[in-house]
Amino acid sequence: MFWQCSVCGYIHDGDAPPERCPKCGAPKEKFVQLGEDAAKLVERSRFTNQLLTALMGIGDELAAIAEDGLEDNLDPGCVGIFKYTQRVAGELSQMAKAEIKTHIEKGKWG
Repeated sequence: MFWQCSVCGYIHDGDAPPERCPKCGAPKEKFVQLGEDAAKLVERSRFTNQLLTALMGIGDELAAIAEDGLEDNLDPGCVGIFKYTQRVAGELSQMAKAEIKTHIEKGKWG
């Protein structure tokens, strides 16, 4: 069961709303229970947003590996691969951040 604070939008998981909103301090009377469709959207959004966050972490790891490869500078073929990896890793992270922002703007979060 999900409860949303009508003041700040905080989502609480549980059988009942909290006595006070942990984010803004609003009393439990300010919480509304989300309907089934909204609750499913919260669950799906949490899953997808976690996947996107994991991609950002992998992008950071790829960028670090590429940086090590560029510092090693073994030969032009390797440098080309590492430059490409560095560029793609940065784009991947930015795309994932932009998608999470879009989710938040559309209420797909939780």
